[in-house]
Amino acid sequence: MRGLTGKRVLVSGGSSGIGAATARRFLEEGSRVVIGGLDPDEVERAVAELAPLGEVSGLAGDVSSESDATGLVDGAATALGGLDVLVNNAGTAWREPFLEITPEHWDRIMAVNLRGMFLVAQAAARLLVAQGGGGVILNMSSTNGIGGEGDYAHYNASKAGVLLLTRTMAVELGGHGIRVNALCPGYIRTPLNSAIAAGLEGGFVSAYERDHIPLGRAGLAEEVAAGYAFLASDDAAFVHGTELVIDGGQLAVM
Repeated sequence: MRGLTGKRVLVSGGSSGIGAATARRFLEEGSRVVIGGLDPDEVERAVAELAPLGEVSGLAGDVSSESDATGLVDGAATALGGLDVLVNNAGTAWREPFLEITPEHWDRIMAVNLRGMFLVAQAAARLLVAQGGGGVILNMSSTNGIGGEGDYAHYNASKAGVLLLTRTMAVELGGHGIRVNALCPGYIRTPLNSAIAAGLEGGFVSAYERDHIPLGRAGLAEEVAAGYAFLASDDAAFVHGTELVIDGGQLAVM
């Protein structure tokens, strides 16, 4: 991708799954990377695995905490000497029927997926403006934020919120030269989705891939990482205030 060499990149939720694949992709493109994650041990492990690819460091914290979110952005800027790209990737999910969702479960999903998205994005945007403008903010949404899916009411609502947050940010930050977009992956093979699938009946996942994804398979974390890299690159210089769907055609039949 054009224009990623030397870029200073923060990837929240970067210790596993899509986040780790994204950190790897940016390092392969010649960027300098800081990853954030909830578990200090997982962050340390991921940094050790990524270190042979280039300059990478890690910070642990909970993005739903204002102090942790601000600390993540400030810490990345200190480590990198500023910031060019935020991959606002941290999130959580679990399967739960609407009639069984507790207020506590609703609040936790919203705290991580929407409040955390806002807190990290706002801290990064303030930094980018203070630097003189320019830069890229990429927010992780989902096809569930567009089409919805049963047993994920809290998750669906949080990801729909991310889409409108992204569009509003784009309207307000475009004048500062800051591009803002969202990614909407469909069903992707990640540790989080594998954990969810482990609680389902045998054969459910393969049947889902066959019946609900026209390409007939789940996506790969590396394929979502490629989307992040594209949106951060100079090749996407006029892409702003929209979402990139990476779902193998899943929304077409959702």
